[in-house]
Amino acid sequence: MDNKPIAKAFQFLGELMELHEENPFKVRSYQNAYMTLRKWEQPLGEMPFEEIEAIKGVGKAIAGKIKELLDSGQMQTLEKYKAQTPEGVQEMLQIKGFGPKKVRTVWKDLGVETVGELLYAINENRLLELKGFGKKTQEELRQQLEYYRLSKDKFLYASAESEALALVESLQAALPDSAVVEWTGAIRRREPVLESIELLVGTAGLSPSELGASLTEIQPAAGGWRGVSPSGFPVMLHVCHPEEFGSKQFRHSASPSFLDAFISRFPGQDFRGLAEETAVFERAGLTYLAPELRSAPDALNWVAHELLSEEDIRGVVHAHSTYSDGIHTLQEMAKYARSAGFAYLLITDHSKSAFYANGLSIERVLAQMAEIDALNAAMAPFRIFKGIESDILADGSLDYPEEILAQFEVVIASVHSNLKMDEAKATARIIRAIENPHTRILGHPTGRLLLSRPGYPLDHHAVIDACAAQGVAIELNANPYRLDLDWSWIPYAMEKQVLISINPDAHSREGIRDIHFGVMAARKGGLTKTLCLNAMEPEQFAAWMKRP
Repeated sequence: MDNKPIAKAFQFLGELMELHEENPFKVRSYQNAYMTLRKWEQPLGEMPFEEIEAIKGVGKAIAGKIKELLDSGQMQTLEKYKAQTPEGVQEMLQIKGFGPKKVRTVWKDLGVETVGELLYAINENRLLELKGFGKKTQEELRQQLEYYRLSKDKFLYASAESEALALVESLQAALPDSAVVEWTGAIRRREPVLESIELLVGTAGLSPSELGASLTEIQPAAGGWRGVSPSGFPVMLHVCHPEEFGSKQFRHSASPSFLDAFISRFPGQDFRGLAEETAVFERAGLTYLAPELRSAPDALNWVAHELLSEEDIRGVVHAHSTYSDGIHTLQEMAKYARSAGFAYLLITDHSKSAFYANGLSIERVLAQMAEIDALNAAMAPFRIFKGIESDILADGSLDYPEEILAQFEVVIASVHSNLKMDEAKATARIIRAIENPHTRILGHPTGRLLLSRPGYPLDHHAVIDACAAQGVAIELNANPYRLDLDWSWIPYAMEKQVLISINPDAHSREGIRDIHFGVMAARKGGLTKTLCLNAMEPEQFAAWMKRP
């Protein structure tokens, strides 16, 4: 068992114990264990018991529970509380912003034990009778519930990528050499959120016995088979004859709206029976469109150009160190970025208002700048640039005085609090931050967390227009839970010549790898190297920073 599921087990245990009004000291100890273990680098399964026990904030009792999980995959104490709690009540704890105290209130005072019952109670305004629930709280919870239900049974592309690659390899090995197995559908388009892993198999015939080594719960489905992957992801296998593989691949890879637009453009044209997908575009007289582009119908009208690639990214922009809430030191982050082939690192720890993330006081800002100067002297030609992720306050201002902001080479301005403004107020707040002369990059514009929290409403046209007017770049936050700016707004940003920066928002060395997912999202929007900020070489990036 990896460290993250072990950490999450303690998080859930803490929530269940708080739900049952257990000893607050114990609840806090399990919450602290979660915070410690989720950042712990060394695999707990490879550590002796004594070393686990010696981890700060763990101790003998929690170490014993960790050993239980490692040995059996279960924790007796957690199972005890789960047995005392209806499954629907446990599910309510997964809803963002609906903590154990409020869950207990609706459970015990209203007898609500499922998400469906809770939504029904809200529609009847029954929560208004409860202590701690007002009209505004009830409406916010209703919106969260609706988002939760829409997101249920979906998963992130990032969580399924390695499994989908392994499935192709496994199926290819199980089938005759003449068979072809490729991704298709939403996963081939690199959609950030998926409902299944779709594969296209070109073969003369396919029986369930040939799938048994790769899938379980195999059932026939229209045009193929359904099953479940080793890690539990739903899988759809589309099956076709090899001579029509190209036609089928094109059809399955396109979103419904893209396919409708394509068919409407070529009425009566026959694209069936083509072995190669490129032949579809040749017959249509179009330049080949990469699968990532086949989500938006407008892509049919885009001028053909070379899409951004991972190899084009030259610098790591937006990363955190132990100065704020990162796991690794500044030097460790820089060395990892250099060893991964990047030419520069823009370090952007949290600013002083981010008390939740150990934000930097002015004194610590100056200490970090001095360390950057020393590291640059030792690590040249690799370059570390001095930055900050400055919180955008409620009125749109940034949270350092002018004389400090002026010392940063790049300021990323981001919203982390007061996420419930209406569109007009939220947009005005963001635009004021963009117009601050020290802002160079707008960070994760909507603050969304995929499958967890919708972004706050923004007038994207107005925000992008303001960035164009001020020469401010926009971040595409590459963390697979964010991917914000959404890819669908990249075409408008490109039209306005606004630079997009593919930023990992890395809180560890390994977090730098999330650039991989950011580039995928950027390609969906048609981003080119010329309009990607951190595709610049160090000298170009330094020159861009100095522009007013």
